[in-house]
Amino acid sequence: MSLEFFSATDVGRARDNNEDSVALDESVGLAVLADGMGGYNAGEVASQMLTSFICAELGRWLKESGGSARAADVRRAMDICVDNANRAIFNAANTNPRYAGMGTTLVLGVFLNEGLLLGHVGDSRAYRLRGAQLTQISRDHSLLQEQIDAGLLTPEEAAYSNNKNLVTRAVGVEDAVMLELHLHEVQPGDVYLLCSDGLSDMLDDATLCQLLLNQRSLPLAAQALIDAANDMGGRDNIAVVLVRAEGRAKPEGRAWWPFGRR
Repeated sequence: MSLEFFSATDVGRARDNNEDSVALDESVGLAVLADGMGGYNAGEVASQMLTSFICAELGRWLKESGGSARAADVRRAMDICVDNANRAIFNAANTNPRYAGMGTTLVLGVFLNEGLLLGHVGDSRAYRLRGAQLTQISRDHSLLQEQIDAGLLTPEEAAYSNNKNLVTRAVGVEDAVMLELHLHEVQPGDVYLLCSDGLSDMLDDATLCQLLLNQRSLPLAAQALIDAANDMGGRDNIAVVLVRAEGRAKPEGRAWWPFGRR
């Protein structure tokens, strides 16, 4: 199965600087997206530190493994890499007054023979388009999501909440961070979308799905997503990573049971 990658960022309509950052290493199936936070452009520093660090360090580890590493080994490498990046950002925030309080969200994907190993921290998201169905495959680390989980808000009510940007987990704000990791099966034809909340806050899932279905080209799809978010107000920076899995599905083996399926 082959993979096609594309990424783009946009400052949006309301911000002067771009605190979103993306990095790709297609040779090892690696995609990284971060949405920074903090004053004096510190959010921009945090997100760029994170994406650069992970792409360099995890990318080098994946290259050295030669594609033979198992998902369990890659999990450990991702945990270690994110922990090291977290400490670097935390230390920078605590030694430079201009960077005080900076941090960043993270969504990180590594495509393996076993599937997509997806890690995330905060409220940047990952979606999978399979056929005509779009599914969010990450779960926000946010106050809003906790309220939904507790039954205090419905998803419909959450769309109008004032607490959308309150994350409960971020990289660099404490001396340790927990990366949430899950392995997802990848099928030929799947399209994966990683994005910052500058996209997901502006567009609902039905709109995201339709825009992706309307464009076969990943660059055109990314631009359509960004344009639509800006048309809805563009209240934040917008970051998009798109990955398409291409190839034929494996033929089903013949069942050994001689009387058909049990």
